[in-house]
Amino acid sequence: MARRPTIADVAQLAGVSRATVSFVLNDRPGVAAATQERVRAAAGQLGWTPSRSARALSTGRARAVGLVLTREPDLIGTDPFFPAFMAGIESVISESGDGLMLHVTSPRNEMDTYRRLVDDQRVDGVFLTDLRVGDPRPELLRELGLPAVAVGADDGVEGIATVNLDDRPVVAGAVHHLVGLGHRHIAYVAGPAEYLHAQRRLGAWRDALAEAGLPQGPVLPGGFTAEGGALATQALITRGDRPTAIVYANDLSATAGMAVAQEAGLRMPDDLSVVGFDDVPLASWTRPSLTTCRADAASWGRAATRALIETIEHGTTPHVELDPAALMVRDSTGPAPARP
Repeated sequence: MARRPTIADVAQLAGVSRATVSFVLNDRPGVAAATQERVRAAAGQLGWTPSRSARALSTGRARAVGLVLTREPDLIGTDPFFPAFMAGIESVISESGDGLMLHVTSPRNEMDTYRRLVDDQRVDGVFLTDLRVGDPRPELLRELGLPAVAVGADDGVEGIATVNLDDRPVVAGAVHHLVGLGHRHIAYVAGPAEYLHAQRRLGAWRDALAEAGLPQGPVLPGGFTAEGGALATQALITRGDRPTAIVYANDLSATAGMAVAQEAGLRMPDDLSVVGFDDVPLASWTRPSLTTCRADAASWGRAATRALIETIEHGTTPHVELDPAALMVRDSTGPAPARP
């Protein structure tokens, strides 16, 4: 088997020094255009690609970004948001040959995970997702000097760039859509109470009901999971004052809730209207198709990655505000039944 070509082989074929090859292939200034062309042609002829570890040593970077998820491992694969978010990350870093390092950890090991990433110099920066009330991570990352971008922090995070999408208007729009269809008893299945974005969506639901002059309906925890959505729906549809519509904090809990309601003999939207959040690909293929709030997780990943790269390279980046989420009206919502 022929050996792998080296940077010395490229230098010899191009008639330049190894340092010149390194300068050209790392896009450093000071090399004549004709020499650059000769070096790149030699690299292409030999089929040479830079060693990832050697490139990291020459640039002083790990050539990787980190995503630490503090969730149960079996929940990561069932939540459609994160695969789409990571696809958005990969679509940006693949252009530079960088990598994504994913860590799934428990709450008790979360802080040590960030410390190990810094101690081992395994990543150049990290994404902060699922920000929580009193979240200790931003302060830790500032102490560690690890570049970061906070995703979904509408009020900003001191010393850390943020990428945000205001999800309150679309949740309010979903409530107004239901009110316009005649619904007066609208329940809510919430995400984890410690998450800031879950609190924002719940607050938007409450405010929209108040604006419409309606009493607050029942609120049950759904935890952003299928099981949580199913249990909450079962409790809601067996109440004596069963709601005519339910707004869910994400699509996963909403689709599970629809299945439970259908199994109980309810027709949607004739007996019950349902609204989700995220607009995952499956949402338009459920039966009935799911009315939901489109947040476009892949665009979050792309925007957050560009912001993180800018922070890594220049030390800072402006706050990024994404386009507002849009209400996607489909078949799971309809006029309120005459009687719940």
